[in-house]
Order: sequence, then C-alpha cells, then structure tokens
Amino acid sequence: MSKLNGKVALITGAGAGIGAGIAKTYAKYGAKLCLVDASPIVEETAAKIHDAFGVEAIGVVADVSKADQLLDAAAKAKEKFGRIDVACCNAGVCRLSPFEEHSAEDLDLTINVNIKGAWNTCKAVIPYMLEQGGGAIVIASSVTGDIVVDPGEASYAMSKAALVGLTKALAVEYAARNIRVNCTQLGYARTPMTEKMALESCPEDPESVFTEMAKAIPMRRLANPTEVGELTAFLGSDEASYLTGSQVVIDGGSTLPETVSMGV
Repeated sequence: MSKLNGKVALITGAGAGIGAGIAKTYAKYGAKLCLVDASPIVEETAAKIHDAFGVEAIGVVADVSKADQLLDAAAKAKEKFGRIDVACCNAGVCRLSPFEEHSAEDLDLTINVNIKGAWNTCKAVIPYMLEQGGGAIVIASSVTGDIVVDPGEASYAMSKAALVGLTKALAVEYAARNIRVNCTQLGYARTPMTEKMALESCPEDPESVFTEMAKAIPMRRLANPTEVGELTAFLGSDEASYLTGSQVVIDGGSTLPETVSMGV
C-alpha cells in the first residue's frame, strides 16, 4: 500500500515548479489532491496529474495572500473529499534587489505571499484537522535566511526565516491535538522562480548563474522538484508520525562547505 493512500492533501503554489513536483509525488503515493495556485494553470496541472496517476485531483485558483480565498479553497477540498489530512504551504515569491533599492511594493508582496500565505493556509486547514482528529502540515521555508543568504535577498530571507518560527510555534501548540507541523529548507532547484532570479542576477547571461551555482554545490547540481516532493511526502505521511517542529534541509550539501577555495 502506498504511504499516502486515502489521504487528502492541499498544496499551494501547485501550478508549476516545486509545487507541481510535490503534487506529482503525492499522486504517485496515492493521495487525493486539492491544488491551489494564483494562476489558472493549476487547473491544467490537476487534470494532467489525474490522467497520469489516476488519482482524484482538483485545481483551485486562489491567491494565498487573501485569507478568504484560502478558506474557500479548503472548503472546496473538504466538500470534494470529506477531509484534509495534509497541507503543504509551498507558495512563495522572491524579488531580488539591493536593500536600499528594494521597493515597499516588493516587500509587501514577499510578506503577503510567503508569510501571510502560509499563515492563511494553516488557518484554513487546521479547523478541519481538529475536527477529524489530526493532520500534518509541511511549510516550505528555505536555507536562505535561517542558515545562509546572498546579497539582494533581504526580504526573502526575512520571510523564510519567519516560517521557521511559525513552524515551531504551531508544532508546540497542536502537538497534543495530533497535528504535526514541520518545515523543509530547500537550497536551489531549477524552477520558474529561480529562473527569474537568475535573470535578475545576470540579465546578459542568466544560464551562467545556474552553471556557477552548481559548481558550489557538493553534489554539483540543483534539486529536481520531485526530489523535494519525496521529502514533503514523507513529512506528510504516517512514516513521520513522531516528527514535529523539525527543520529538514534538502540542499545537495550546499550549506556544508566552509569556503569555496580551501581544502584538497
């Protein structure tokens, strides 16, 4: 029996990139899916996953920064499937710029999507989890902010570090009521978001950003979205039944080297 058979998962930011990779992995393990994204492409993603894996999947267009839209998405998942066992708070944005040039609009966007988006998702699903006797929440933090950071990432780093605090706070608050809350801390994967970041970093040759990035990662490559999905699937499954409040790094070893030049 697959480890997510019979479970219902709500995944945000699931239209493409990491979210779609998570959704495919959950589908592989038998979960029913409510995929949420601000882009209508999420409906197409849900249809493709249904066709490829034979699982029930619905796509809901919703902006995670809007609490009422997340409440509506969770209600649709509950109406369709009768429960919500797992919530993956994956939706996120990153806007790069020097701190002194970083606009108030980009700061607000980062806070609204990355922090409020996870907050709104948790607020929407936890009442259903309490009602049914438990559940699991997986929050997508990052190595950025909590462990490492690059220039121009102040708002992104701040937002992702905040999600570690949210993870721990909710884990403590709901442990006795059988809701587990953990976070993933991803290094870099090749996604539409990182491609945009590469373009912002080096407009004349964005591909060089990925080439140089891979050189600095001990495994010499970026993550595949489905590899992130495997970790997220584990955290959402009963196999992780004694794991809560944890920060799990998945970065190909990128945060391990002390320098880029010392050693043999």
